[in-house]
Amino acid sequence: MKPPRVLFGWVVGCVLLLVAIAGGVAALNRLDEAPLPANERVPETTELIARGAYLARAGNCVSCHTRQGGEPFAGGRPIDTPFGVVYATNITPHEATGLGLWTPGEFWRALHNGRARDGRLLVPAFPYTSYTHVTRADSDAIYAYLRSLAPVDQPNRSHALRFPFNTQAALAVWRALYFRPGVLPAQPAEWNRGAYLVRGLGHCAACHTPRNALGAPIAGAALRGGLIPVQNWYAPALTSPREAAVNAWSQDDVVALLKTGVSPQATVSGPMAEVVFRSLQHLDDADLRAMAVYLRSLPQQDNPAPPAAKPSATVMEKGQGLYKQQCAQCHGERGEGHQGAFPALAGNRAVLMADTTNLVQVVLQGGYAPATAGNPRPYGMPPFMQSLHDEEIANVLSYVRNAWGNEAAKVDTIDVFRARERRGS
Repeated sequence: MKPPRVLFGWVVGCVLLLVAIAGGVAALNRLDEAPLPANERVPETTELIARGAYLARAGNCVSCHTRQGGEPFAGGRPIDTPFGVVYATNITPHEATGLGLWTPGEFWRALHNGRARDGRLLVPAFPYTSYTHVTRADSDAIYAYLRSLAPVDQPNRSHALRFPFNTQAALAVWRALYFRPGVLPAQPAEWNRGAYLVRGLGHCAACHTPRNALGAPIAGAALRGGLIPVQNWYAPALTSPREAAVNAWSQDDVVALLKTGVSPQATVSGPMAEVVFRSLQHLDDADLRAMAVYLRSLPQQDNPAPPAAKPSATVMEKGQGLYKQQCAQCHGERGEGHQGAFPALAGNRAVLMADTTNLVQVVLQGGYAPATAGNPRPYGMPPFMQSLHDEEIANVLSYVRNAWGNEAAKVDTIDVFRARERRGS
């Protein structure tokens, strides 16, 4: 047993250490925060509101802040995270339930520092880790636009997060470890604008960056691809030619994909189709070109594909039969597709990616490009969730990934089962 004096010194040392850690966490959570001025206002002119409407489109604010069948921007949409359910807030100007009493400075602090009007730390499902790059001028414009909306009296719903993720202390520690308010590096003007839209207002990293067990973006892995637990899709790496890199594309083709959802090389579907539909198709050509410049400049990391577990001859035979019955009419006998309508499957990198999440989801749910001004009547693929069972889907996908010169790992039945399970179907 330790002598009383030694034990007392040990306890005091531990207390002092805990106080120092708590002080450090508190200080890190106040980085780059200045006192908010009282009675601050912005001139809510027609021009500023119009600019804010454009910027809110660029940030795709309406998607998260609108529940299915609800009023735009009134919140209530559930966002399912690995730590529980987060409910998007009401950002209409209603004084009791929305942003009606917020000042421009408080709104800016929420974007830049991730702190609510009452000082609470916001959960990072609200992507302030990206919005911290939004300029104060753009924040004021978005604020003016939101203030111009009709107020909707829809109370905010409390998040359903598990302990300890539902505590401010846990959020404070998370932020101290993983969040720093900041600005983007300076390069030529067009590149800067593209980086600002991709990494800031457009918050592409929220989906396209892998995360650790605590839901924080992995350091040094920005835009290298990641699972989207909210929607059970995989956002492919924008830095890998095996996945979604566009550095080898022409600028015009990149702009076409962002603006219309289709290009000679690819078609968007899943969550990205919603982004194009609600946000990107409404951006002006100059901003789309700037995004293309930035995306084409990303450093490439062509990591070799992992060793492939090949499908057996029996699986290939069964898969070929299913392909002829269900798929060949649209995608061609040899996976050649039909230009302008149905994508080729031979040599298609979306088919060959190591992560097969999206392939399984497309077969289960169907694949639909967004309806845009440049592609108003897109072709789509029907869902096979009810007509094919798990083993059949695994067999036909294994065949597609290893026919016509394709070479990739087989899809296991358990992969399809897990995708169904996550959807509750």
